Amino acid sequence: MGMNRKDVGKLGEKLAQKFLKKKGYHICETNFRCQSGEIDIVARRKDYLVFIEVRTKSNLDFGTPEESITESKKKKLVSSALHYINSHRDLPASWRIDVVAIEIDDKGKNKRIELIENAITI
Repeated sequence: MGMNRKDVGKLGEKLAQKFLKKKGYHICETNFRCQSGEIDIVARRKDYLVFIEVRTKSNLDFGTPEESITESKKKKLVSSALHYINSHRDLPASWRIDVVAIEIDDKGKNKRIELIENAITI
């Protein structure tokens, strides 16, 4: 009995939040939505505002989680990040987009979790 994609995604976001907190990220918001798209996690780390895309895969049929980010998804992430910046006050001046790549087995066990800083450059 495998997990469906939605369950996999939810589990991945939980794992990512725990992992990021351990690394000193302060999570401000999750699942920020705007007309440009959605950002899984908005966080602060040191003097950076960090937008985090969580990519979770339960099997590797189609390459690694981080390889699954298309050009159009990258553009959406950047415009969503800008939307967030423009609609919030008192934010750090510097920002970046990180990716957390997670691989889990079919029982939901975490096989790999990796943070890729500045994964998407503007």
